[in-house]
Amino acid sequence: MTRIERIDVQLVDLEPAAVRVDAMQSFVKQETVLVTVHTSDGLSGIGYSYTIGTGGRAVLSLIRDHLIPALLGRDARPIEALWRHMLDQTRATTVGAITSLAFAAIDTALWDLRGRRTGESLWRMAGGAHERLPVYDTEGGWLHLPIEEVVEGAQRSAAAGLRGVKIKVGKESPAEDAERLAAVRAAVGPELEVMVDANQAFTAAEAIRRARTYEPLDIAWFEEPLPADDLAGHRRLSASTSVPVAVGESLYSVQRFGAYLAAGAAGIVQVDVARVGGITPWLKVAHAAEALNVAVSPHFLMELHVSLAAAVPNGIFVEHIPQLQAITHSTLAIEDGCVAPPDVPGIGIDWNPDALDDHRVA
Repeated sequence: MTRIERIDVQLVDLEPAAVRVDAMQSFVKQETVLVTVHTSDGLSGIGYSYTIGTGGRAVLSLIRDHLIPALLGRDARPIEALWRHMLDQTRATTVGAITSLAFAAIDTALWDLRGRRTGESLWRMAGGAHERLPVYDTEGGWLHLPIEEVVEGAQRSAAAGLRGVKIKVGKESPAEDAERLAAVRAAVGPELEVMVDANQAFTAAEAIRRARTYEPLDIAWFEEPLPADDLAGHRRLSASTSVPVAVGESLYSVQRFGAYLAAGAAGIVQVDVARVGGITPWLKVAHAAEALNVAVSPHFLMELHVSLAAAVPNGIFVEHIPQLQAITHSTLAIEDGCVAPPDVPGIGIDWNPDALDDHRVA
């Protein structure tokens, strides 16, 4: 038996590569929580989760004060049992963002450990369905950018061979959103996919209204149109428009995804490893979506999600929004608008210990 002997946890702050503003907030920094699980057979695995500016120390505290004591001495191999054990220790704070983020950092480390022990990559362990997936870019479409810069960003992405661009929406006037999107579509032509993201800014009535302006522009999906707890509104919107409704980055449990899928309220599932509680529940959500013939395009975390999106049959896109370059040696190579998952043991991220030391805040 290989037992968990020690778990180290640290908090690393990363500045965003570009100014990021959407309809609801600014991306201040990425608080990155890293967990290293050490076992009695001399192996270790590293996992992580993140916030975008608040809550990182709360996640750190939950891991350090409650989850680590609950896991020490246990067999590191039965990951499903360990995830359930963490759940049993935190019933009073589940379902919740802080708890899910804490689970994710540990669960990802356990999957990394499994891969290092078996010599298998996460991509292969999780299914290995695709050898590569297309990439779409988010960095050029932020809401604060003037229309000329949004168009230029989309043109750069198209010239680089990327397969899509995401444009933030949520201007005060629907006409202004429509003008920005029409300018992008005119600049890049009909081949490039154009996604829109409202970051939960609208009511159902307003989202239905705005979706009508998107339909003539052949929009790939309408992302987070409403607050994530408005299941009924998402169902109404999905029934009213031909534009697929994308949800998931702000859903924190398998059961919540199940409710959306059962209601027909999600046309694209954007499940996020960190926010759903780790790789273990991520795979459950992806396969539940597959059973209902719904595609998966995960949110953020491109360095990790490339392996998972490519592992499942219904994975369709990887979001290009790099954030780990400052603390890793590894990079993802994009060729012909697509990216291949790393086929090395573990989750495929080569951390830079010196850089982690430089960015550590707790």
